[in-house]
Amino acid sequence: MSYSIKWHPQAYRVLKKLPKHLIKRVLDKLDFISKDPFRFLEHFEGENYYKLRIGNYRVLIEIELKELILLVKVFDHRSKIYNR
Repeated sequence: MSYSIKWHPQAYRVLKKLPKHLIKRVLDKLDFISKDPFRFLEHFEGENYYKLRIGNYRVLIEIELKELILLVKVFDHRSKIYNR
């Protein structure tokens, strides 16, 4: 049972601006956690999101349990993500 991954357009724009080796690292990590997301994700306090660390970048993910979808809502550098 694997979850599919969908990107919010704004999060995808940030991803596209990264160097290719970082894009590959992020996509590989998301693919890896899609098999068992609750093992790797931490609940993000105050919101209905889960957070994931990938080097110096953070991903805020909303999980749709019925459809088995990981929706990447926010993706950015760790210095910027918590100021939103």
